[in-house]
Amino acid sequence: MVSDELWAEIEPLLPPRPPRRHRFPGRKPLDDRRVLCGILFVLYTAIPWEYLPQELGFGSGMTCWRRLRDWNDAGVWQRLHEVLLAKLRAADQLDMSRAVIDGAHVRARSRGAQTGPSPVEGRKPGSKHHVITDAGGIPLAASLTGGNRHDVTELMPLVAKVPRVKGIRGRPRQRPRRIYADRGYDFDKYRRELRATGITPVVARRGTDHGSGLGTRRWVVEQTIALLHWFRRLRTRWEIRDDIHEAFLTLACAIIYWRRLHRSKS
Repeated sequence: MVSDELWAEIEPLLPPRPPRRHRFPGRKPLDDRRVLCGILFVLYTAIPWEYLPQELGFGSGMTCWRRLRDWNDAGVWQRLHEVLLAKLRAADQLDMSRAVIDGAHVRARSRGAQTGPSPVEGRKPGSKHHVITDAGGIPLAASLTGGNRHDVTELMPLVAKVPRVKGIRGRPRQRPRRIYADRGYDFDKYRRELRATGITPVVARRGTDHGSGLGTRRWVVEQTIALLHWFRRLRTRWEIRDDIHEAFLTLACAIIYWRRLHRSKS
């Protein structure tokens, strides 16, 4: 599940393992690469941690959960996110001339941080995935909020979350020139905030007829959200802890980058 090429990108980002005790060292820790396979298996299949098959050799579900948590706390997934974005830019696969933003509801099986009464699920507990992509649909940043949060409240936080992308000589690129959004983002206050950062907002007006033509540019973010929800663990939020679900979300973005890189090389 983890190719040699992908492991070569991830291994240098992992924090060093603490030295083992000389006396009573205990059981030898499981190899990091096997544990990563277990994390990806849960991300792909949405199998509960405690049901992770032992015969796969990925370790126990609790071992995989702890490594996912610890690596997320150490910033591994975010650094992988930035490394692969830089490789995409170096391969001329990143188009920052414009960005597209949208959000999608997911059902939350348990209440916890970043959940709320979902307006599309009969006020059952839910969360939202907010995603901003480049012109080609590559996710630049993603975030998690409660299901009752308005999409527009995550507009500026997502813009600020886009990392400085290296990959070519010169200043790292961070800000897109334009941002496309649907009618849910139609607030003059946020248009002014975008313009203050040097970004031109292209947002559909509420109360106007359809046929503005924005759909020909905006569809890429809907495709990206569908790609993220192809990972079954992201279709429904099973985690009570929001940081664990966000770790899965960031890791899924990195897998999308990796696939796009390999598709460009083939």
